[in-house]
Amino acid sequence: MSVERQVVFWALVLGAFGFALHLLGSTVTPFAAGIALGYLLDPLVGRLERLGLNRLGAALIILVAFATAFALALIVVAPILINELIAFVQKFPGYAVKLQALALEEGATLSKKYLGGWIDTLGLRAQFSPDQIQKSLGDFVSQGATWLINALQGLVSGGAAVFGFFSLLVITPVVAFYILIDWERMLAAIDGWLPLDHRDHLRKIAREIDHALAGFIRGQSLVCLFDALWYGIGLTLIGLDFGFLIGVIAGFLSFIPYVGSLVALVLSIAVSLVQGWPSLKLFFLALAVMVSGQFLEGNVISPNLVGGSVGLHPVWLMFALLAFGQLFGFVGLVVAVPAAAVIGVIVRHLIGLYRASPFYLGRAAEERT
Repeated sequence: MSVERQVVFWALVLGAFGFALHLLGSTVTPFAAGIALGYLLDPLVGRLERLGLNRLGAALIILVAFATAFALALIVVAPILINELIAFVQKFPGYAVKLQALALEEGATLSKKYLGGWIDTLGLRAQFSPDQIQKSLGDFVSQGATWLINALQGLVSGGAAVFGFFSLLVITPVVAFYILIDWERMLAAIDGWLPLDHRDHLRKIAREIDHALAGFIRGQSLVCLFDALWYGIGLTLIGLDFGFLIGVIAGFLSFIPYVGSLVALVLSIAVSLVQGWPSLKLFFLALAVMVSGQFLEGNVISPNLVGGSVGLHPVWLMFALLAFGQLFGFVGLVVAVPAAAVIGVIVRHLIGLYRASPFYLGRAAEERT
């Protein structure tokens, strides 16, 4: 079979697989989470195997230890998070009103002091009038409040959400356990399916994909933990209301590049302004916690834990986030970076094949033959 036909065949297979996943929807979520968890914990199982344990015993020890640590963390952290979340939802309207008033008062003062002449020159006095500013801020706050309330209702309401949560808790560990036990046999079976003519090349691609995924998933998981601890503990120590909740939100969303830190920055600044006004001491303390956390993550934590394993330019990374988010929503944002890393590896190899083909070489290929 020619290379072109093989490419078409495997493209159709991948397309059919993607369409099947689309039809199944959230049904595959606990299974995908179990596979990801097994992939994450497999190196630990391998280390225990090298110490003399068999695969079954090593998988049981690692999975039980992980489940125990997760359960203890949930028991300790969940009550605090629930209490802070309830308090935040109750105080959110008051925070929004106070932020709106502060923005209106200070914005009017600053625009009159520094921009008055420019506003009159450009004929924008009507757009910068107090009534217009208040209307714009009111619309922005009401839209933000509506989005937040709808998001919270979507998370906590409906039988499907409850069923999905419990299916994650029950099915994911079971899938991860079988993945850990059968990992080597699965790899051997998949290796046996590879086309014989291209087996070595496909193995090379698989090793590069494994390097990219392992570097990102395992490294970024530790980065998320660092962000949650740094922001949660730091904001709590400076006395910021809901500091622990903001830190956990930042850690959870840090699996999506830029999003976790940005959300934490906006929330911490908003809460510090409302809580500490008219003093700016709390604002600068919260800003110091956020900036120092970003500096450590960008210059110490991420380079050592994640490094350049993903191999994506920042522009392409942002494009992947926007594209996958537009196509698949929040789930798309979560899988954007690893999916883009896989696509990047495949594209680099396809470009290599193209540059070695007559389509690229042209007359040079004829001269070689």
